Amino acid sequence: MLLFKGPRDQLLFPLQSVCGIVEKRHTLPILSNVLMEKDGEKLTLLATDIEIQITTKTSTLGSDKAGITVGARKLQDILRSLPETAEVSLALDEKRLQLKAGKSRFNLQTLPAEDFPRMTTAEGQASRLSITQKQMKRLLALVQYSMAQQDIRYYLNGLLLVAKGKELRMVATDGHRLAYAAETLADAPAPIEVILPRKTILELSRQLADNDDPLEVTLTSTQARFSFGNIELVSKLIDGKFPDYERVIPQHHSKLIKLSRDALLHSLLRAAILTNEKFRGVRLVLAEGSLKIISSNAEQEEAQEEIEIDYNGDALDVGFNVTYLLDVLNNVNNETIELHLADANSSALFVLPGNETFKYVVMPMRI
Repeated sequence: MLLFKGPRDQLLFPLQSVCGIVEKRHTLPILSNVLMEKDGEKLTLLATDIEIQITTKTSTLGSDKAGITVGARKLQDILRSLPETAEVSLALDEKRLQLKAGKSRFNLQTLPAEDFPRMTTAEGQASRLSITQKQMKRLLALVQYSMAQQDIRYYLNGLLLVAKGKELRMVATDGHRLAYAAETLADAPAPIEVILPRKTILELSRQLADNDDPLEVTLTSTQARFSFGNIELVSKLIDGKFPDYERVIPQHHSKLIKLSRDALLHSLLRAAILTNEKFRGVRLVLAEGSLKIISSNAEQEEAQEEIEIDYNGDALDVGFNVTYLLDVLNNVNNETIELHLADANSSALFVLPGNETFKYVVMPMRI
């Protein structure tokens, strides 16, 4: 039975859209497979790791109905290795999937479609919002680097999404720093707060296009659904209490410095070369008219950078992890950045001039 016939890329591109979440080694072998379901001239591809599920569609020939699962990575690797101009056909032959392209033939093992686990649609009240793919991609880029990676406080290994009035907020923190970004929506959805898992955020960032095409988001208390283009991504949520981000963001830091993002970035990159590999600390030494960046390491080596600034307040010497400072500078694209400081024991606040929708907080470190 014919499952697909058409140009290579007509199958490869949708397959690449779903393959990103497929784990190479899984306790359930079928989760290494992609589910392919043909219904007339429509072929649906679905992959899941139990926590996330991605579905996409492509067109094909014929009027048959059929379904099968096959090794996702193997099929992707075979298609990638074929010439771009290749015409490909997939046919079911008992328990094998036969792929033909020109004089090439591949016979692949399959597992039954009915054994494939699917995520069910969450019941209950839903909050629905619409935003462009570009807006969402930008929001994610502004905060996702602050997510924790394998913290025992599992609710930090993700990103808080808040719908409040006509504002969509995103917050991420690993306990040492916090990033906050917001975007105005055309309509006000039902208010909701959810924590999206790290893997979902990384996959969304990879999949979203940098354009004004719509992204529809449906949120319930246990599930998030993102629909854009031909793709639907469904994710379980992290169940936990996210820290009170509004309390973490400083309100009244007295020392304000305006800096060229580029100049600060390059000074920090140079100073980072001589930081202690384990602690990665740099000192920011603030004085009238200048900001010095000083680093040293266990070999008694030292780096010092100096940036001229418009500042005539009190002197200050405060330490930070240089990686946390570089992360924010690499992910915002403004020419100028504002740094708010208080004293050696208080966090630093980075904001963009004239922009209330982005804030980045870094805790100090003793050096």
